[in-house]
Amino acid sequence: MKVYTKTGDGGQTSLLSKQRVYKDHDRVNAYGTVDEASAAMGLAKSLTDKGWAAEIIQSIQDELILLNADLATESAAANFRINKDHVARLESIIDSLELKRIPQRSFITPGGTPAGAALDLARTIVRRAERLVVKLRRSESVSEQAALYLNRLSDLLFVLARCIEQEELIKTVAAKITKILAEQSAKENQRTAEIINTAKRLVEAATGTNGVESILDKAKKIIEAAEKKAREINVPMVIAVVDDGGNLVAQHRMDGALLGSISIALDKAYTAAALQLPTDLAASLSVPGQSLYGLNTAGSGRFIVFGGGFPLISAGRLIGGVGVSGGTVEEDMIVAKAGMAVLQ
Repeated sequence: MKVYTKTGDGGQTSLLSKQRVYKDHDRVNAYGTVDEASAAMGLAKSLTDKGWAAEIIQSIQDELILLNADLATESAAANFRINKDHVARLESIIDSLELKRIPQRSFITPGGTPAGAALDLARTIVRRAERLVVKLRRSESVSEQAALYLNRLSDLLFVLARCIEQEELIKTVAAKITKILAEQSAKENQRTAEIINTAKRLVEAATGTNGVESILDKAKKIIEAAEKKAREINVPMVIAVVDDGGNLVAQHRMDGALLGSISIALDKAYTAAALQLPTDLAASLSVPGQSLYGLNTAGSGRFIVFGGGFPLISAGRLIGGVGVSGGTVEEDMIVAKAGMAVLQ
């Protein structure tokens, strides 16, 4: 069968019902725009190396075929292929992605990564398709779920793009730090190794258990010991502990600690876990003139580039991070180390 049929040379095409309509008919505009969105999603799928994201995109593209079948002809309500269960599935995916996404504090400019940019393009096309379906419903019989599905899909594509960009950002920053460490002089490498080894020894000593104790149990001990040291030096502190995914495990604010220290302590712990480096080391690499200058502006400003955060490593494996804020950088580091040392 030939690809070209010449049946549309007069400017008309056939709906699923065999009805002939002009190619600029509202139905054709609607399902043609959905097809355009699927193509943009296919571009995103080809640009990402994340299998979990590709699976989400593929499943949605399969459903868009069903949606286009609904849009390509008038049908009785019972015959619509896309229903409320499909909409609920999109909402469930959005909820699961939101659990791992870092909240954005400003408007997003598309283009952070190739796959993210393609998803943002697909999102805007889906929004256009939704508008066309809304218009079509005013004159023709169209499933109510079609517009709802497209509305939720645009939200899903936004969140999916941000999650992909977030993973790429952490990967890129970690790669830059590894490259810089490799290119440093022998003296700088020795100093860096001493700092990292010291931090590892402290963390390994603090987490060297039989494997039964949970990260929450460790976090409670770290916070208790850190607070004791903070009281000894008479500085109210905020202490935060995160797991290996950067998610908060426990956080404690002492009476009198600054409100601003709440988010700073958490971000220190997140930075240490995400980069697998003490934040004071990140500080030395991000000053003007160094290759990581501007790191503090990456990730919506969540990366902290001054001391007070340490990765938690046990048996050679990252298990989380600890962050302390409230005093000077030196005081924060002293308190954080005191918390880590309690698990020796």
